Amino acid sequence: MVDVAGSVLDPDLGDHVCLPFHGDRERMATTRDFTVNGLRRHTKVVIITHTDTPERTREWLAPLVPGLAAAEAAGQVEIKACEPQGLLHELVAAGERAREHGHHGVYALVDAAWGVHDAVGLEGFEAAANALFGERWLAAVCQYDRGLFSAEAANRAAAIHPIAPGQALLRFANLCPPPGLRLSGDVDVTNRQAFASVLAQLEAVAAEVVIDATALDFIDAGSAQLLAVTALARTDHRTVVVCRGTVARVLRLIRADEVVTVRRAGDV
Repeated sequence: MVDVAGSVLDPDLGDHVCLPFHGDRERMATTRDFTVNGLRRHTKVVIITHTDTPERTREWLAPLVPGLAAAEAAGQVEIKACEPQGLLHELVAAGERAREHGHHGVYALVDAAWGVHDAVGLEGFEAAANALFGERWLAAVCQYDRGLFSAEAANRAAAIHPIAPGQALLRFANLCPPPGLRLSGDVDVTNRQAFASVLAQLEAVAAEVVIDATALDFIDAGSAQLLAVTALARTDHRTVVVCRGTVARVLRLIRADEVVTVRRAGDV
């Protein structure tokens, strides 16, 4: 499980986090902590706001974060209004600006309030955003106000995120060469939808892919089935899963090893 007071507001680059909260006071406190941590890590901090304007956000955040004005003037902090149609492009562009200025990556805080009346668009954005995290230059925390989102909507949003309070924690990184993924943590029903969106990126790869799951501590049968689904979508190219005995046993149990090439760690 995730420590809300710890890693959620001090994520590693590559983490895509869903953070439910209650009310303005908690929203402001989490924004302060996230910004301070991002500056400490020497990343570019991008705050994408919807509930408040950028001007209003700057007004209340400046007294809470020492040096905010100087960091913003130097381009290390950007406070932007939410433009849903351009959110993915904005995150990619922020990564380019971070590299140009020598920052260690991007810390993005996204106010999800824009999606209260566009659940389909919001869930589509969160799933598509997972593709950005495999290169591990971006850490993002998406804020969900429980006063705006129903419990059902908040739970659906959390399931699309690899990391959220109270659910299994999944980290992943792209491999190349050969193309593939490195997985660590746990996968179960709580973050299975996020796992599906991460694996979907491999379906169009016209070559053998390797999924290094040696650091995966747990996977349930339903989530393991997604590895078989990925392999079946790639019938012209081999899908290899390198894993420890516990994961290999689950893959054998559901007969995924009939379509996936399973290699035990240590046998490679």
